[in-house]
Amino acid sequence: LGTLSLPLSLSHSLSLTHSLFPHPPPLTLSLALALSHTHPLGCLCVRARPFLRKHNQITDRGGRMNIFGGSGGGPDTTDRDWYDREIRFDVPVEQLELRRGEVVIDCMNSIEDTKGNNGESGEMQVTNLRMIWIANSSYRTNLTVGYGSVVNINIRSAQSRLRGTAQALYVLTKFNGSRFEFIFTNLIRDSTRLFSAVQAVFRAYDTSKMYRELKLRGAVMKDKELLVLPQEKIFNKVQGVWNLSADQGNLGTLFLTNVRIVWHANLAENFNVSIPYIQIQTVRVRDSKFGPALVIGTSKRSGPYVLGFRVDPVEKLTVVMKEVESLFMTYSADPVYGVEFSVEKQAEPKDLKAARQMDDGHNIDVSNEANHDALAAYYADGTKAFDREPELNPYLGLAVESLPDGVTLDQLWSVL
Repeated sequence: LGTLSLPLSLSHSLSLTHSLFPHPPPLTLSLALALSHTHPLGCLCVRARPFLRKHNQITDRGGRMNIFGGSGGGPDTTDRDWYDREIRFDVPVEQLELRRGEVVIDCMNSIEDTKGNNGESGEMQVTNLRMIWIANSSYRTNLTVGYGSVVNINIRSAQSRLRGTAQALYVLTKFNGSRFEFIFTNLIRDSTRLFSAVQAVFRAYDTSKMYRELKLRGAVMKDKELLVLPQEKIFNKVQGVWNLSADQGNLGTLFLTNVRIVWHANLAENFNVSIPYIQIQTVRVRDSKFGPALVIGTSKRSGPYVLGFRVDPVEKLTVVMKEVESLFMTYSADPVYGVEFSVEKQAEPKDLKAARQMDDGHNIDVSNEANHDALAAYYADGTKAFDREPELNPYLGLAVESLPDGVTLDQLWSVL
């Protein structure tokens, strides 16, 4: 639509707001800030573009909120943590971009989406938060599968239009009460790179939940000392902090680290709470019946909870509040998700990389019918048209419907 020239004072506030948001807010008109192009006369050039709300997306959240209350441009936790928790189909290119703290661990060409786009070769990106598959023919055909929605990963035979019968990666997921199954086939023969990369990264993600999830009464303390995570550093240990969850309060100790806030009771260290910064929605100082208190509100995904802590004297409370704010802003600039990995150099296979067609428009209004077709293609056992004949199962001692080819009873129990 063109460019706007804003005064330097206004552009400064806009640049601060943009620096805290990995994506533009869903307004009728969103501003894409060109921070690297500043006018020599002291104005910031801003390019305006229309934002098309896609009602057929699985999720489409509302406006932004200042994490520390009041007005301003604080990070929005309700929109920033969908990357590793949700499944999205045919998303705009902006949602395929990496968020802060997300890194690509492996990238493979010639990967077929055998379940939903059989016969379509694409690129698979394995990051520390999700799997991203993009068709070579067009950016419009894509998938993003967060590891938080994955239930089980295994390797079985699949029928590929491009390769025939071959070993494929089966990813069983659960999201919004529905189960989805994804099948990815590596078109490069005798290559196990896809299997090893996805399984290793998912295992690292699944064993590092303390970095991302709120824990109550967890095994986080030993001999009244915090069990430090591999990528965690303790910045402050505040004695004499009261937890105001009960009417009389509980005296304990507060730990401030680079990834979370941890409090435990002095008399019972198993009475504790671990609050990762990624789950914090608001932090403010409010009055309570015990006096001024540090109040932390968590996101909807973790409860939500409202936790109050009293720090004496009041001057010390102000210092703690400023330190929490500083640590949170540092974390928001470079989040630590706890997924540790090491990349080994591998020889690239000599396959033909198809040129992907770049779409002119990123925001595409797709009909609800087309979106439902994409969802139906990935439903677990979505191709079932009739009931299979019952048979006696010796393990259960019951007559049950026969299982599909390649599926065992142990695999079905592992889903629960």
